[in-house]
Amino acid sequence: MTHLPRSPIGVLVALVLTLSFPFDGFATSKKAQRPAARPASSKTAKKATAKNKSTQSKSARAKSARAERSARGRSRNERAARQDTRRGKSGRRERVATRSDRRGGRRMSRRERLAEARRRRLAELARLAAIARQRAADQALRDEAAANIARDNVIGEDPEIRRIAIAALGNHAGTVVVMDPKTGRVYTVVNQEWAIRRGFKPCSTIKLVTGIAGLCEKVIDPVQMLRVGGGYEIDLTDSLAFSNNPYFQEVGGRVGFDKIISYARQLGLGERTGINYPNEYPGRVPLFKTGYDVNHMCSHGDDFEVTPIQLATLVSAIANGGTLLVPHLPRTPEENAQFKTEKRRQLDIPQEVLQRMTPGMVGAVNYGTAKLAYDPAQTIAGKTGTCTGQGAKLGLFTSYAPVHDPRLAVVVVTRGSGERGRIAAGIAGYIYRALGYRFSRAEDRQVIATTPPAPRPKVDPATAAANGEDADGDDDEAATTDAPGAADKPNATHTGVKEVLMPVEKKPAGTTPTAVTPEAATPPAAAPTATPQIQIRPRRATPEKP
Repeated sequence: MTHLPRSPIGVLVALVLTLSFPFDGFATSKKAQRPAARPASSKTAKKATAKNKSTQSKSARAKSARAERSARGRSRNERAARQDTRRGKSGRRERVATRSDRRGGRRMSRRERLAEARRRRLAELARLAAIARQRAADQALRDEAAANIARDNVIGEDPEIRRIAIAALGNHAGTVVVMDPKTGRVYTVVNQEWAIRRGFKPCSTIKLVTGIAGLCEKVIDPVQMLRVGGGYEIDLTDSLAFSNNPYFQEVGGRVGFDKIISYARQLGLGERTGINYPNEYPGRVPLFKTGYDVNHMCSHGDDFEVTPIQLATLVSAIANGGTLLVPHLPRTPEENAQFKTEKRRQLDIPQEVLQRMTPGMVGAVNYGTAKLAYDPAQTIAGKTGTCTGQGAKLGLFTSYAPVHDPRLAVVVVTRGSGERGRIAAGIAGYIYRALGYRFSRAEDRQVIATTPPAPRPKVDPATAAANGEDADGDDDEAATTDAPGAADKPNATHTGVKEVLMPVEKKPAGTTPTAVTPEAATPPAAAPTATPQIQIRPRRATPEKP
């Protein structure tokens, strides 16, 4: 037993100690005896569950709403695309990229969509600017041609032939030469600046020189089939008719550069014709070429420059059997009465070689690239050309008719983005048909009536056209043709639509074509003015209501 001190301080300390221990024990026991937290009531649990469900339902509703909005956006885009397709605007105007557009398998960001929309707008603006520049360039060519025609010296020209030639040329920027292939008499030169004082790339008309050189050098035979690139065989006639590039490239490579140039000069290229017009341009011939450049030159006329009057004398030499004439226009009645044929030289080319070129030139008009020049009342021989030269697209056609007794040689050259050799052939065909009553005789019609139909091509027309003047993208008349009836519309503009190559319908043997009267053949007078004709888009024809 512990004895507590008796001092007051000791008593006070003991009392404090005695009183402190029971309270600590009570507090400790209270903490020990405190019951555990009571479980939450069912009402509280229900509230928590409802709260969780509410949170989950809100998330699900948000996801569902987003999916619904996305679906609506997709359906809206599809609807707009269908409307654009129905209206035909899908190829003209591209809509701005939406959130559903993807790039590289991922969704495009807003910045990427804006950049894509800007790129499309810039591309469309560039396209419209290019179209505007091309239209301005074409209009400038038409204005230049109209101004040149207004300044032409028409003294001594045949007024009727000139009126018909101008009407046939219409709104095309070009030039027309009409002359007699036997005498060299010039009937009219429309746009004398381009016809006499301006040189043009000959395009596929150079194939006449290549063919003559190949025959003279015994490189080819007119009836021999030559295998060309593409795995098919073709002869000279069909190559001229369809303006087949690989054939004449092969022939030119075999003949060689020097021989080709010598025959070109002999046929009058690179020198003045001697026509009685001032400031005649002599043209140009290439100085040197090797390798494949020689082959390509022989089918496209690279680095050549010829004048339409030179083409007229060249085709006249083929027509008259080998005489290169000096074209001449009688200016006075006395000069007209005393007109005499003036020869430049007799070609050192056998006449049978020139005659072997004729079937291919006739085939070009009957079933080839120059079908728009076809005239059932006479047989026309010609050669087309289409290429890019002198800063614009060129369309050329050099021809003569009738084949058995040539009286007219017609050369047409047109310039512009829509010009082609077949269009130039259509202009010449209009002139031949309009002048048929004047230069066609009864015996000519009898010859046409009794002549058997022209032979059909021995090669598939589609295959020959695919390898023709459109083979390299520079020439494109062999693969295209105008719609039926376009030959009667020389002023129709080029639509750029490529159609199926169709044979010309021929009348049965024994039928005599109806002669064309002067009233029906002669178009209304059209004096040349400096103001070009306004080009109007034709309206769609609708059947008349009863």
